[in-house]
Amino acid sequence: MDILTIRDVVSGYGEKMIVKGMSFSVGKGEFLGIIGPNGAGKSTLLKTVSRAIHPKSGNISLDGRDIYNMPLKEFAKSVAFVTQGTVVTFAFTALEIALMGRSPYLRLFQDESRRDIDIVRRALTVTDCVDFINRPIDQLSAGERQRIFIAKALAQEPRLILLDEPTAHLDITHQVGILDLIKRLNRELGLTVIMVLHDLNLASEYCQRLILINDGRIHKMGQPEEVLNYDVIEEVYKTVVVVEKNPVSSKPYILLVSEEERQKLAKRTY
Repeated sequence: MDILTIRDVVSGYGEKMIVKGMSFSVGKGEFLGIIGPNGAGKSTLLKTVSRAIHPKSGNISLDGRDIYNMPLKEFAKSVAFVTQGTVVTFAFTALEIALMGRSPYLRLFQDESRRDIDIVRRALTVTDCVDFINRPIDQLSAGERQRIFIAKALAQEPRLILLDEPTAHLDITHQVGILDLIKRLNRELGLTVIMVLHDLNLASEYCQRLILINDGRIHKMGQPEEVLNYDVIEEVYKTVVVVEKNPVSSKPYILLVSEEERQKLAKRTY
C-alpha cells in the first residue's frame, strides 16, 4: 500500500519552476533514494513534499489525503524532515534539540510530559546519542550532530522521514554509520524513508528503489540495477563511467574515469 502519492507536481521559486511535472508513489516501509546532477530539482522536490514550498500545480497526498488540507501539527506527526546542513545559532544541548521534535504534540508554552521525555530518550538511544545528550550542539562533531537531528525527527514519531543529503560533509566512517542507522530504522521500525543523495554508490548500496531526476523531470525509476547502468549515467551526468558489481553485495558500483585515462583509452582504440 502506498503512503505517499505525487501527481503532476510543478514547483519552484517565484516564477522559476524547478520541478516540472513529477508523478510517482512511495510504498509504506519503502527506502527510496532520489539522485541526479546538481540543480536537477532533488532538494526542491523534497521541500515541496515537506510543505516548505507550495507547489504551483499538482497534488501530493499522504494516505490519500491532500497534505495541504492537513493541519500543520497533524502533518508533522506523520512526516519528519532532516534538512541538509542544519544550522543552530544557540548552544542548545543535544537533549534540548531532540526535545524540539515533540513540539507537534504540545500546546503553546506546555512543558513536556514524562511520556514525551521517554519518547525522546528512546530516540536518542536508538540513534546512539546517549553519551553526549548534555553537551552543547556546537561542541559535537558533524556526525554526532546529524545523529541528533535524526533523533529529533524520530521524536516526532513519524511514519515517513525525508532526508536531504544526510551524509554531506561526513567522512566515510560517519557516512556508513548514518546510513546503517537509517536502514536499521527502516527495517526494524517500518519507517518509510525518502532520501536525497549525491553519492551514487551509497544510493546503490542502501536504497531499495531509485528515482533519477534530470532537469526537473524523472529520467529513470526502478531498482538500482535498472537505473545505475553506464549509458544512463553518462547521458545524465555527461561523464564517462564504468559500472561494475560490488563484490560483496552485487549492487552496481560506479567507477569514474579521469580525462587522462579517457585520452589513453582513445589512443589505444584509435
